[in-house]
Parts: sequence; structure tokens; C-alpha cells
Amino acid sequence: MERIFILTLVGTLALSGCADMSQSQQSTAEGAGIGAGAGALLGLATAGGHKGSSAATGAVAGAAVGALGGYLWNEHLEKQKQQMQKATEGTDVKVTQTTDNRLKINVPSDAGFASGRAQLNPKLDPALNSLASTLLQNRTETVQIIGYTDSTGGDAINNPLSQNRAESVQSYLVSRGVQPQRITTQGMGSQNPVASNDAAEGRSLNRRVEIFVAYPPNG
Repeated sequence: MERIFILTLVGTLALSGCADMSQSQQSTAEGAGIGAGAGALLGLATAGGHKGSSAATGAVAGAAVGALGGYLWNEHLEKQKQQMQKATEGTDVKVTQTTDNRLKINVPSDAGFASGRAQLNPKLDPALNSLASTLLQNRTETVQIIGYTDSTGGDAINNPLSQNRAESVQSYLVSRGVQPQRITTQGMGSQNPVASNDAAEGRSLNRRVEIFVAYPPNG
């Protein structure tokens, strides 16, 4: 009975409203449906063998988690987060779980890059060493690295600089044994600032690299 419930729930999440969606929106909905399916099965499994409404409740909770973005938050990611938080103590690096169940490592310029530079700050080495080590323990995880700049200068400078910053992190991880095909990079220039560019402190926060580690449902 619970399996029928799960299939019905997944179908509803995946197909709801698709007729009025754009292609990109439909793809997002379908991905959420897939995530919901995996989350629902996870929820059912974690219901611990309880019968009736307890199992259904566990399935609903799992589906809600899976539908957030098609990723699963598992014990390995939680352990990674704790290890990365320990490795980055005393720095301005922030390690969090995103709403779509990815591990996010935010590296501001003070911890990673000097203004106008793409070379990694050596004090970031312990954090990246820890990340590489945990990635080697679970080879199904994927990594996305996004580089940013502040608004100083124009796109002709900022766009390639942000890409070079992302690639610097990628190169470091690859040098520690992480397979390059597991990593994607993107330079966003001065887009998506997290603080005002009117002050030096804000510009420092905007000069950053964001690293996302994801565990796919079919991993």
C-alpha cells in the first residue's frame, strides 16, 4: 500500500502544472519529481519497519526532502560538512547545507584570493585537502565551483578572472586525485553580489568562490 502511495505522490509532484510551464520549468519539475521519488523511498526505508501511518509519514518526509532539488543529503555528506567545518576553523570560510541538499563551501577573498588575483591563498590548503580526501571516499559525488568578483573593473576583466578563480580550485582538487570529470566550473564575474560593492568590506565578500558538493539520488 505504501508503495502505491509513493508512486502516486511522485507522479503528482512531477506532473503538477506542467502544461503551463516553459521547457526549463518542466525540466525542473521533472527533476523535483525524481528527487521526490528517491526521497520517498528513503523516507519509507527510514520508517524503521513501522506499519500504517508511520510508514506513510516517513515517506512523505522523505519525498519533501527529495523534491527540494533532486539531491539527497546522506550520512557521508553530513560527515563531510562536519569535517570541513573543523578544517576551516579560524578562517572566514562558511560550510553549510543548502536547501536543495548540497554541501556548500563559501570561500571569501580573505581566505582564498587577493584582489585581482586567481592564485589560491596557501591558508586555504587544509580545507581543500580535507575536501579532496572526502571526495575520494565517495566517487559518486559531483562538484560545482563558481567564481565571483566584485564590481571593480568591467566584465572584460571580471568574467575571465572569476573563471580562473574557479579553475584554480578545480586544479588543486585534481592535483589531489579528484577526477576532473566530476568537477564543473563557472565564472560569474560580478553577478549575484552577497554584499554592497560600495565599501571595501562588501567587495571583499563578493570576491569569492562557492563550492557545491552534491550526491545524486542514483549515486
